[in-house]
Amino acid sequence: MGVESLLVFLIVGALAGWIAGKLVRGAGFGLIGNIVVGILGAFVAGLLLPRLGFMVGGGFFSALIHATIGAVVLLFVVRLVRTV
Repeated sequence: MGVESLLVFLIVGALAGWIAGKLVRGAGFGLIGNIVVGILGAFVAGLLLPRLGFMVGGGFFSALIHATIGAVVLLFVVRLVRTV
């Protein structure tokens, strides 16, 4: 993985985590936490969405959509676990 790929990966993760933090109110974790949630959300989305039959094309915006959906799911699960 090159430096450019890593940078894009971090940018997509940060944006996805920020968007997910806005969508799931009260579940944000700050900048670093949102980057981590976005990256983990991208991983979760990469595992779950193709199995559910949801595929978005390639490119930056599709990666952002996938990562955001995964981050929202992850934040929702974290929020459920926190309240229990």
